[in-house]
Amino acid sequence: MVVLVTGANGQLGQSIKFIANKYPTIQFIYTDFHEMDITNIESCTNAFLKYKPQFCINTAAYTAVDKAESEPEKAHLINSIGPENLAKVCKEYDTILLHISTDFIFDGTSKTPYLESDLPNPQSVYGQTKLEGEIAIQNTWEKHFIIRTSWVYSQFGTNFMKTMLRLASERDSLSVVSDQIGTPTNAVDLAEALLTIIQSPITHHPSPTTFGIYNFSNEGQCSWYDFAAAIFHQKEIKIDLKPIPTSAYPTPAKRPAYSVLDKKKIKDTFNIEISEWKASLVKSINQL
Repeated sequence: MVVLVTGANGQLGQSIKFIANKYPTIQFIYTDFHEMDITNIESCTNAFLKYKPQFCINTAAYTAVDKAESEPEKAHLINSIGPENLAKVCKEYDTILLHISTDFIFDGTSKTPYLESDLPNPQSVYGQTKLEGEIAIQNTWEKHFIIRTSWVYSQFGTNFMKTMLRLASERDSLSVVSDQIGTPTNAVDLAEALLTIIQSPITHHPSPTTFGIYNFSNEGQCSWYDFAAAIFHQKEIKIDLKPIPTSAYPTPAKRPAYSVLDKKKIKDTFNIEISEWKASLVKSINQL
């Protein structure tokens, strides 16, 4: 089975590489921007012609949330046009597409975990372009899994966990937002979930309802302040950590105040057991 991974040098791509040896029946093809530019349909077609994948995992994305506010065209190209190109080529080669989306497609006004069926209402360029990517896939190719996730971190790449550890080595005190609630997601757990879907008999003998949108994050919920506190506790770092409201830390892009995702659908469909976020954080910190 050939699985082509786009954006393979990002943290999710590296997380897939990290666990790949557990899946000996899968031949992984890792591509990055230089070999396969998802914003260029010809580049996509050439890669598919060469590798003929049964599955494509699209981890390529423009994820600089604040920068996207001043680079909307670039974000649109990577987050909207790119997935549409992939869906077109996947359709041509009858390849199943797994695409990563985000909690940022929601406005954060909910008081209960978001369902896959809840109405999106993005409040940022990043969220808007990611939603456009979802819609483009849905309108192009039925054999797709759109996996919405949140607060992704890992031992790879740049992320909140690694930023906190870096800042703690440079400062005595730190202020972190305490009124945005969501769920940290270990990218390695997300990678495992993607490969569970790929290997599932349900995927290979799908019903009309198999494909579509699924939520995945770790279990539980916390604020960014709680997340930071757990990171420092785990590393036994003594730092003066202060909770602050969002209003005290203005950013170009608006964040959802609440973006916990309901994961019943993915758990029931693919029999996936999901770790609690604190347990998964321990695992990730131990890999550093």
